[in-house]
Amino acid sequence: MDRSTTLLLVIGVMFFMISQPLPAVGKTSSSDVSKEMGEAWETFKSYVVDQKNDAVKHGNEMLEKADAEIEVLEGKAAKASGDAKAQYEKEIKNLKKKRAQAAVKLDNLENSSADAWDSTKDGFADAYKDLHDAYKEAVGKFK
Repeated sequence: MDRSTTLLLVIGVMFFMISQPLPAVGKTSSSDVSKEMGEAWETFKSYVVDQKNDAVKHGNEMLEKADAEIEVLEGKAAKASGDAKAQYEKEIKNLKKKRAQAAVKLDNLENSSADAWDSTKDGFADAYKDLHDAYKEAVGKFK
């Protein structure tokens, strides 16, 4: 595939993802969210250096979605008590730590040179994958 075809494909995927209505809280399963986060991660990995601004924008959108999911867990934690509340708080703390790490990697990506593009892109993709995996694990504990 040439660059213009790849760019159009990525933009099309991003448009599709962004144009989808946000699911109502409580009507979306954790597997739906997990799948969506995984798809976002795969899309992000396909960016090339010429699409740096788009990649950073997409990365910010990914983090915003992660923030929303963390807020959902915080709402559940507020309603929980005892051991369940403590477990929620532990998982939320871990997710926020991983989210902060991903944000640092995204900042690195935004400020990277063309020579460092692949490593900084991979750094954010890996950090986001860690966040995604931690989210899946946390949600799995509360089923």
